[in-house]
Amino acid sequence: MPGLNLKKGDHVEVLSGKDRGKRGRVVRVWPKDDKIMVEGVNFVKRHEKVRAATGRAGTQGGIITKEMPVHISNVGLVCDDCDKPRRIGFEIDDEGKHRVCRTCGKRI
Repeated sequence: MPGLNLKKGDHVEVLSGKDRGKRGRVVRVWPKDDKIMVEGVNFVKRHEKVRAATGRAGTQGGIITKEMPVHISNVGLVCDDCDKPRRIGFEIDDEGKHRVCRTCGKRI
């Protein structure tokens, strides 16, 4: 499953789409849907209706800009040493299983 390679807090770069080249931190991961939320990426505009106050407070209407998730295949994990988006491999040793950069071999 591709969602297991990326975790909350990882630094990623968008590889395709309107935000190609932008970097951000992973805020949330949805492994079942293969989607992640990246900070500062994939902003969309939505038209929202004014809702009456039920319970606490109502929502303000108008055109609202919000972040949406992106597919995992459209981002690459940025290696700290290479400073480029790289593919991820796994290495097993005495301490356990670790993610490693496929290019330079350093732990991520």
